[in-house]
Amino acid sequence: MESTVQPNLPGQAFTARHSLKGDIVRWSLITIVLLFFFSFLIIPLVSIFFEAFRQGVSVYLSSIVEADALSAIRLTLFVTLIVVPINAVFGILFAWVITKYSFRGKNFLITLIDLPFSVSPVIGGLIFILLFGQHSSLGQWLISHNINIVFNVPGIVLATLFVTFPFISRELIPLMQSQGTVSEEASIMLGASAWQTFIHVTLPNIKWALFYGIILCNARSIGEFGAVSVVSGHIRGMTNTMPLQIENLYNEYQFVAAFAIASIMSLLAILTMVIKVILENFIKKQTL
Repeated sequence: MESTVQPNLPGQAFTARHSLKGDIVRWSLITIVLLFFFSFLIIPLVSIFFEAFRQGVSVYLSSIVEADALSAIRLTLFVTLIVVPINAVFGILFAWVITKYSFRGKNFLITLIDLPFSVSPVIGGLIFILLFGQHSSLGQWLISHNINIVFNVPGIVLATLFVTFPFISRELIPLMQSQGTVSEEASIMLGASAWQTFIHVTLPNIKWALFYGIILCNARSIGEFGAVSVVSGHIRGMTNTMPLQIENLYNEYQFVAAFAIASIMSLLAILTMVIKVILENFIKKQTL
């Protein structure tokens, strides 16, 4: 019985070489991405916790429960609890006005919403110094009535509001534009009030985008440094948020204490990202 020998065709050789080159390129790119990911994300994150626990758990815990550290943690959470609900309300209102009404200057207003993304947060802080500082007429009037905005908690809230405002509205506007106004118009024609229409029609349609925007707003509020640094005055135990307290401790060479607070911020960031991933997976399942 004669055996048949299949010749190696040029096309087959080319396909094999092409496949090999494709695999090399693919794995090279994957390796580069993984190296970058570990070098700039995983290793620094692990280093924060390593440095925080370098001198043991007892030193770590004492650094966290120190009076100034607790004050910074409380202030950060307090500002976040104020900023996020305000941004949620005004983010919904802004998105509603942009998507449901037509008026002159709407495109300009949409452009302005990205202003906090475009300018440095430090500039945002300086804006409030100019508006409410002692060298402005409004600031002098407020100070004369014992109302202190800058170098006080209200200034920190305003600065944080400025840098976090776009997050919620930017999540809502594209979704509400794609949905149109048909559902709301039908609800009103059936006799529902504006509030009933919002609660029973609009809100269920935007709830996941709203929640996603709230998560992003919360993360930025906790980690904001530049604008808050300008308006806070760096008063220990009073106007230092967690990022500012970390900077102060680091500049004083109290590295363990600085990394201990940084680890708390990292845990909050990780928790935020976990919630974000869970939300994204849930939304995908809902849309299938």
